[in-house]
Amino acid sequence: MTTTPGQRAADDLAAVREQWGDLLAAIAERPRAAEWMPYERRGFLDQLAADDRAEDDQALDEATVGRLPLILREHPAPANLRALDAALDTERDVFDMCDAVAERVQRPVRDRNGRWALGSDTSDPRLWHLPTYRDAGPTTITSNGSRAFGLHWAAVWLEGRALDDDQADRDLFTPTPATLVDQIADVARTARRRVESALGRASRTIMLDDACPFCHTGRITVHNGGGDPRQAVATCSTGPTCPAPVDAERGRRTWRGPALVGLWVALQAAPEEQQIAA
Repeated sequence: MTTTPGQRAADDLAAVREQWGDLLAAIAERPRAAEWMPYERRGFLDQLAADDRAEDDQALDEATVGRLPLILREHPAPANLRALDAALDTERDVFDMCDAVAERVQRPVRDRNGRWALGSDTSDPRLWHLPTYRDAGPTTITSNGSRAFGLHWAAVWLEGRALDDDQADRDLFTPTPATLVDQIADVARTARRRVESALGRASRTIMLDDACPFCHTGRITVHNGGGDPRQAVATCSTGPTCPAPVDAERGRRTWRGPALVGLWVALQAAPEEQQIAA
């Protein structure tokens, strides 16, 4: 099945959102060596996502809604500069794309004071509000607009304009031109690659130093699935004679999905068992 640029953009933006909390956490952590276990901090991420949802449920008229964008924060001595740079670049590109899309497809009307505004109802949460500036010596920002809602909301909004499949939005937005959808898809793909690269989740295949914990002779080869745990797979070089409790594929014992957790647990337990045996 062929996917459209809008669908590809939506998939990539969703991947960025799902991994954003992990990238923010990585800024405060020292860079790690390459890890094969995909999403090994899922419990922490689930809690972080729950906290984010609680913040997003706050009333829109509160002084602070959600987290401030990274570009507005102070970053005293971050432990992982690569993660910080990746997050800042991703945030900037996604925000700039939202601004550009809003200027092209958000319908302009005059507000009650006779000033032009994007969208017929400035309180409508479906709208994207651009930042505003005033000239006071160096240009000074006076309003962050929708950027104040953070990267997560920006990605959701941009996904809606890439798919452009809600007829109820026609009173607020004109159809998104195909060339603009292509630009959104390019920004989304770049953002996903940048985030996954900073987290060490870019597609790669590695051979583990430890022997297979089940046959004790084979070598474990792992493909990390390019950041998608559903695509991650590990195999043992021994072949079908390996006693690992998983099916054999193409003549090798193969771990996928939840079975990867069992492999990881077995690998962690192997050194302890060897010490006890000695």
